[in-house]
Amino acid sequence: MDPFARVPLGGTDVTVTRLGMGLAPIGGLYSAVGDRTGVAAVDEAWQRGVRFFDTAPLYGAGLSERRAGTALREHSRDGYTLATKVGRRLTPGRPDPADIWAEAGETVLTWDFSADGVYASLHESRERLGVDRIDVLHLHDPDDHFEAAAGEALPALVRLRREGVIGAVSAGMNRSAMLTAFARTGQFDCFLLAGRYSLLDQSGLADLLPECERRGVSVIVGGVYNSGVLADPVPGATYDYRPAAPNVIARAQAMERLCDRYDVPLRAAALQFPLGHPAVASVLVGMRSPEEAADAAAMASVKIPGGLWRDLVAAWLLDPEVPVP
Repeated sequence: MDPFARVPLGGTDVTVTRLGMGLAPIGGLYSAVGDRTGVAAVDEAWQRGVRFFDTAPLYGAGLSERRAGTALREHSRDGYTLATKVGRRLTPGRPDPADIWAEAGETVLTWDFSADGVYASLHESRERLGVDRIDVLHLHDPDDHFEAAAGEALPALVRLRREGVIGAVSAGMNRSAMLTAFARTGQFDCFLLAGRYSLLDQSGLADLLPECERRGVSVIVGGVYNSGVLADPVPGATYDYRPAAPNVIARAQAMERLCDRYDVPLRAAALQFPLGHPAVASVLVGMRSPEEAADAAAMASVKIPGGLWRDLVAAWLLDPEVPVP
């Protein structure tokens, strides 16, 4: 499977590369990145063949959008696909000292899934990105805001799609049940599912993925490394942004040992695994530096023998009913 091939999202004209760049890290996730490194990371991903970029106002209080815009303005707007998110607005204020964004500055984010909030947030994102259009617009983490997201924000997104302001309507979160409820409205073109369809967690198979396959809705999978443990399963690794339990690390290490038999990095297997499901159009990998961008492109290009997937099943590390690439 060519990681740089472009495939459509749902029934839209929007296309994405199989490997996409998640832009949260260049917003200074956990530690400062700086403008130069953030822009260079996007440049490296571009040079490697990535043409799908996913950001949000949340990521570094707009820093991710600004840095991505600086890098991408060197290229034709028709040459890449750009996604951002609505549901949080940036306002002046004193950030929480425990904030995970190291460079956020004097801003806070407030929840806003109103129609007016959607229009304002989209306008602000386009200003930060320096673009005239957004291809994919996600409702961002509407976990505790279902009624407002479904009743106010979703009709606004549908209107924006109808008017040609955006190309695809989406929602992104790390729980599959609400996304499945959204899918049943018949109004969505795609979804971003984070962390719930990985080598360690295939819970998205219980509801969202089959529903999307039936409806012709595309799924973009994020969190393929489950925040770190599938990239490097050492003691102290994180799983869903918390210290991984010993049994989780042991399971990931068992997978890594089988990968080693085939000279396949665990990162490559973790990155490519979701693409085995017919509903999955793309995987998003967070990249905070040129080195990480180069590594993601390399892992996406590794040839994985079918025997590895069979061995994972034989070792009870993968369910035999789970589709593989």
